[in-house]
Amino acid sequence: MKKLLSIPVLLLTTLAFAQNGYEIKVTLKPFKNQFIYLGHYSGKQFPIVDSARLNDKSEAVFKGTKKLGGGIYIVVFPAKNNYFEVLVDKQQHFSIIADTATIRKKKQFIGSPDNVLFDSYQAEMAKLGREIDSARRNLAASTTAKDSAHWSAELKKIDTSINVYRKSIITKNPDNILAVLLHLMEEPVVPPASQQPGGKYDSTFSYRYFKSHYWDGVNFWDERIARTPASLFDERLDKYYNTLVYPSADSVIKEIDWMLGYASGSEELTRFLLVKFVNRYLNQKYMWEDAVFVHLFEKYFSQREYSWLTPQGKKTITDRAYSLIPNIMGKPAENISLPDSDGRMISLYADTSSRFTIVCFWDPTCGHCQETLPILDSMYRLKWKTAGVKMYAVAKETSGNKKDWLSFINDHHLNDWTNVYYSREDEKKRVDANIPGYSQLYDVQSLPTVYLLDKEKKIVAKKLTWQQTDDILQLKLKKQ
Repeated sequence: MKKLLSIPVLLLTTLAFAQNGYEIKVTLKPFKNQFIYLGHYSGKQFPIVDSARLNDKSEAVFKGTKKLGGGIYIVVFPAKNNYFEVLVDKQQHFSIIADTATIRKKKQFIGSPDNVLFDSYQAEMAKLGREIDSARRNLAASTTAKDSAHWSAELKKIDTSINVYRKSIITKNPDNILAVLLHLMEEPVVPPASQQPGGKYDSTFSYRYFKSHYWDGVNFWDERIARTPASLFDERLDKYYNTLVYPSADSVIKEIDWMLGYASGSEELTRFLLVKFVNRYLNQKYMWEDAVFVHLFEKYFSQREYSWLTPQGKKTITDRAYSLIPNIMGKPAENISLPDSDGRMISLYADTSSRFTIVCFWDPTCGHCQETLPILDSMYRLKWKTAGVKMYAVAKETSGNKKDWLSFINDHHLNDWTNVYYSREDEKKRVDANIPGYSQLYDVQSLPTVYLLDKEKKIVAKKLTWQQTDDILQLKLKKQ
């Protein structure tokens, strides 16, 4: 009895072992004795995860002991100048037979129902795509209202058939990877007002409905959505944040935390989203985005380690966050205390009477500074001074010296400003004492760098042109 029982146990163990990892056999004619590559989509990137050499029968095997993460993969030709797509999910032991002469129309999959369905879907969509192109050409060539109406109706009919076809696939294969991909292609359809109570809805209903249903059918814990073309998930994220999320730090942070909370069970999806958000907010498009980057650093990077993040990557994120933390919009600006032309230490916070303070980091040998500072002074004399604005100018020593600084002040009559000098020596003393330099505290990456502070020295705006400075000042003064 023991001997008989040992046979199926042994067979089960062997079968289980055989299904570990992945094994994708590829026949790709006419290539022989060359390497082909297996990669996958990751937004706009195409990471290569394996390579295999085709034999003299055009056969190769991609094989590994660890299962591949689900998604859309690509089999890349030897010269890396072309590829074809293949789905990888639950079925990880299968064969592909293809010929480059007919690869776009015909491929054979053995042991992969997912890819048979995917291939069938692509063929159907190609057919419907041709019908759409034909109908559009006929619509453009229509010369009568009757013809235009006919071809418009035909286009609508084809569009409806596409939606019905996709929904049927999702209904019949709800857990299939193709269903996941089709959900990513869907966008909410706002119901007509006639379906609402009272037969109407308010002016924001369409926006609220579209936003609240934008991610229907998409699960942020499903890592398969990360291994898709940019047009499916990456650009969908862009559209969401660019058009549907209210443009403020609090709103963006709330959405980021919501997504990453659901994605926390997937290392791949967490990686994808964090890389996406860090790259987006590393260099801010809008002033308030500094708080978003700092939040990302403090919550997701400062006390955490990731296997995919290199030490240099961690340092880049950390250094950028430390540059932004001291000068977040709405927070008090860091105090500056530097010598004036007579050597007296003048503090930024010494002045308590001004309604606003413009802080300007500049360099007398910088060409852009030489153009901008006289304009700032003209605006100051013409409008800002009488409105209770003070100028606090920090000359940062770079290629010039103190003599250049004094000459520029005298030549351009900037004596009504508070002028202080930030020498290389003073910067070095602070850094050597492990005290952040003023350049870091004010995130001075280019010159001139202009900040606008309110009466309490809180940051109203930063990194401004002279036009932006005037526009914001006039708006603030008008409100006051």
